[in-house]
Amino acid sequence: MASSTIILVVRPRGRPIKNLPESITISPEDSAAQIFEKVALASKFPAHRLRVTKGSDGSPIPNTGDVTVYQTGLRNRSAIDVKDLGPQIAWRTVFVVEYLGPLFIHPLFYYGRPLIYGTSTPPSGLQKMTFIMVTLHFLKREFETLFVHRFSNATMPARNIFKNSAHYWLLSGLNLAYWSYSPSAPTARASNPLVIYLGIALFVVGELGNLSNHYTLKKLRRPGSTERGIPQGLGFNLVTCPNYMFETMAWAGIWLINWSLSTAVFIVVAAAQMAAWASKKEKRYRKEFGDKYKRKRFVMLPGIY
Repeated sequence: MASSTIILVVRPRGRPIKNLPESITISPEDSAAQIFEKVALASKFPAHRLRVTKGSDGSPIPNTGDVTVYQTGLRNRSAIDVKDLGPQIAWRTVFVVEYLGPLFIHPLFYYGRPLIYGTSTPPSGLQKMTFIMVTLHFLKREFETLFVHRFSNATMPARNIFKNSAHYWLLSGLNLAYWSYSPSAPTARASNPLVIYLGIALFVVGELGNLSNHYTLKKLRRPGSTERGIPQGLGFNLVTCPNYMFETMAWAGIWLINWSLSTAVFIVVAAAQMAAWASKKEKRYRKEFGDKYKRKRFVMLPGIY
């Protein structure tokens, strides 16, 4: 590999970027992330707001330190296309905002029953249990967002925060809370103790299993790296994404406690989305790791999907 510097021709793509350089000089041994840094420095544009692709075939250049310029296939006088992705927001921030919705909305309905439903009757035992389980679930989500998850991409388009938050603020927030804490809700009446115990067991196993899976996935990627490994451990020999399996299990436990149609709707919508993600991940594992990866017949729920 030649160690001398090379010149990359920079071309704008889409909306104009003020001060975008016509070319940059870089070493083939530099990381691909250096391309972003040089373009960002010259144009005074945030690096995470830029998408850089090869001019020859349109394939993306990764903003990572794990790949060199030479490994991307770029050579002297190769062209790169630079696109402005628009205002960005950190993935971690989006996750925090998403989960704050239910953490704010559920206490509002639980403690505001006299104003919202016009009743002075205190919440039933099942309503209290529903409130505790939902709160613990989303507190766990916030903990994982801040201390466990590592994100492949640092940012996403800022406008996506409204679309992403709607799922949690509306379905597991307003919709679930309103019907769960109503005086006429199934949670306002007594339930079979065996069903309650089963719901609690599913919730506890699901939450702990999901947390364990997230720690497993965290260990597969070094801090600041996008490099992936093949996950091993609890549930990964059964399905591609056992974290989604345990997530569904935890919500099934909540549903057995409150028997609310709103909870069932949330589970169906969430499970459908997670199933789509799991299917894509199975395809990516097969493509990325080849024969090293033990292919899974079921991606999320053993014997079902």
